[in-house]
Amino acid sequence: MVQKYQSPVRVYKYPFELVMAAYERRFPTCPMIPIFVGSDTVNEFNSDDNSQHIIERRCRLNVEAPYLLKKIAGVEHVLFIQKNSKDFRNRCLKIEAYNESFASRIIINEICNYFVHPENPNWTCFDQTASLEIKSFFGFENVVERIAIKQYSANIAKGKEIIEFFIDELKKEGVTHVEPWVDPDPNGNNNSKADGCGDVFNPESSDGEKSGLEESDVVPACHGDLKLGASASSLKLSQPSHTNLSRQRSGSAGKEALPVIRCDSFGEGDDRLDADYIQRYLGELSLLEESQLIQLRTWLAHLQKGNMPSDTILLRFLRAADFNIEKAREMLSASLNWRKKHQVDRILSEYEIPEVVKNYFPGGWHHNDRIGRPVYILRLGMMDVKGLLKSVGEDGLLKLTLHVCEEGLRLTEEATVQSGHPITTWTLLLDLEGLNMRHLWRPGIRALLRIIEIVEANYPETMGLVRQYFELFELNITQK
Repeated sequence: MVQKYQSPVRVYKYPFELVMAAYERRFPTCPMIPIFVGSDTVNEFNSDDNSQHIIERRCRLNVEAPYLLKKIAGVEHVLFIQKNSKDFRNRCLKIEAYNESFASRIIINEICNYFVHPENPNWTCFDQTASLEIKSFFGFENVVERIAIKQYSANIAKGKEIIEFFIDELKKEGVTHVEPWVDPDPNGNNNSKADGCGDVFNPESSDGEKSGLEESDVVPACHGDLKLGASASSLKLSQPSHTNLSRQRSGSAGKEALPVIRCDSFGEGDDRLDADYIQRYLGELSLLEESQLIQLRTWLAHLQKGNMPSDTILLRFLRAADFNIEKAREMLSASLNWRKKHQVDRILSEYEIPEVVKNYFPGGWHHNDRIGRPVYILRLGMMDVKGLLKSVGEDGLLKLTLHVCEEGLRLTEEATVQSGHPITTWTLLLDLEGLNMRHLWRPGIRALLRIIEIVEANYPETMGLVRQYFELFELNITQK
């Protein structure tokens, strides 16, 4: 099975050139990455105008693994090949890495991108994708997979911290600004300049020898005008939405084209999320949880036509499925079909609460709890179940329940904006005083069980707290 990772977009509030100066300090070795023992340059190329730089390194990693596994593998260090393609003209860096050791048994691929923020040219964005496939490893496949995921997660978590550290080091040395690349031939006579959206360079040096990088070493090029992606937040409120940095792969070059360095463009139909947006609107997520959310979102974006469910809703289904992507897909697909069939998206705008419910239903929304969650109070002991069912019917009671659930989703979104931190659930306060045997009317119980089944399937992880009161004692439970 192939394990995949997709990061959100992380933002450094520094210009691209300064981030690149900090990044280069990681080589040939970096004390902040203990497993990174060192690196050797395999190939290197600079264009004549110094706008483009490609370097290929062989990196040695000292992976933390059981002694027995290292003895069986027969190696002290694991070797990786890393190719960095830097384009100062378009201000982007593409990093491609793969394992050289055990290549026939394990396949590891990683692609990272540094690129200019679409709204602020003085900020730099970063994202990465990776995949891991273990074909065989002397019967230790599961152990190797766990080690690889653990090491990779630790390195990702340190990535931004390392860049920030080296930027601080540069500042201590008095380097607070790095001049951007300037075209030495502004009249356009430079041979490395290409028509259209990319810049090409001649892979042959001045003496006619090749640089060691083949013509097939092509990386995507940066389009001239960057387009801002759609909003990352689906919150349909009057508050300013947070930008969702989307990235789409540009087309590959023709067979006869010279190598081109490009950075991906921004565009509509985005499938990337900004890390700050996740922190602000969704809360603390592990690296793998972030990746699974983005993967589910990408899958749905390719499948769903029309309005996309909010990221908060996608996260609820992932949590209900214990972050199992396949299970979450099945649950979400069934829920979306159900919503479409019963036109649930129209309930808030079209449903009219019956007069009998307005007059006699003992429930309603009442402010927020201490951490900002909306509170719904239901005086269940005072409810005339038989009278309610005979007045509005079982389907009418279901519509009323769905209206409450949809209101809950809307109120949690509003609470997120107002409180300044993620609010994804609401609180139900049940007053059970007066509850007795008359409430155990069989048709009422049957209707209740049907409603509970529908709500659990289509509104998972929405109930943060259920607090019940029954005469002289109080019971607290947490319901998922």
